[in-house]
Amino acid sequence: MSFSEGIQINKFISSSGFCSRREADKLVEQERVSINGKLALPTSRVLPNDRICVDDEVIKSNKKTPFHIAFNKPKGITTTTDPKDKSNIISFINHNRRIFPIGRLDKDSEGLILLTDDGDIVNKILRSENEHEKEYIVTVDKPVTPEFLKKMANGVEILETITKPCKTYQESTKKFKIVLTQGLNRQIRRMCTALGYDVVSLKRTRIMHIQLDKIPVGKFRELLPSEVKILEEKLKDSSASPDTVKKKRIPKSAFYDKRTPKFTPKEGETPNIGSKGKFAGIRAPKGKLKTETDKKKSVSTPTRRPKKMGRSGVRKKQ
Repeated sequence: MSFSEGIQINKFISSSGFCSRREADKLVEQERVSINGKLALPTSRVLPNDRICVDDEVIKSNKKTPFHIAFNKPKGITTTTDPKDKSNIISFINHNRRIFPIGRLDKDSEGLILLTDDGDIVNKILRSENEHEKEYIVTVDKPVTPEFLKKMANGVEILETITKPCKTYQESTKKFKIVLTQGLNRQIRRMCTALGYDVVSLKRTRIMHIQLDKIPVGKFRELLPSEVKILEEKLKDSSASPDTVKKKRIPKSAFYDKRTPKFTPKEGETPNIGSKGKFAGIRAPKGKLKTETDKKKSVSTPTRRPKKMGRSGVRKKQ
């Protein structure tokens, strides 16, 4: 580690093995990190003789060989380091070294997850731009069809974006394999739901070149030297910079008539302004919403002054 010009505070904390770089950013934002007694900023850099503390704990540079394990996570365990969560993965493994998970695996899902004390590799593995594969075996509630697999592979609209193209293979009537290079929140489950399927079970079997193999459920093994060497080689050119997720934006022309400022939804659409879904966040212009039918009526029917009514309800003679 070079201290010639200092290193970023989040990188220093992550390389010490205290937590991942993302978690370090959160600690700085929460004003829990200090450098020589002064609160650290996200842009702060650490010099050789600086004293870094998280809360009251002094953080020292970790020059030990990075430690990595492969764990077969059972259902019901959450991939969090929060000690308040009684089912957290760290308490379950109860390792004597300070480790943290690389990414997440749903509480209801099982299978391979990597844990490490090297914060520098976490983002390099997780960033979708780096194209690192993760393989899953998924069982659904009804027969898998070629059309379903094709749609899954081409990308599905979830979370206001379209998932990246991936690989899919049918394993049996209701079981298929999917290989992803991104990891959106509950991505596979959301993709299946969007296509009318419910996930019965989901297991991750591979991360990059590291296989789940025969690791018993709830057990872990240390990565082999050969696996670590390949991992370092694959991550050498990987970026750790933040992901730039491109969301599918709905053009204004889909909602607004260019000839008039009035709000005009597409035929057959009934927008519920402010609700969830494709119309979320769309603010309607002031005034009454007008549909195509309303606009035609306003053109064909001239505005007439209403006839006056008497107390008895009979129109008065003009």
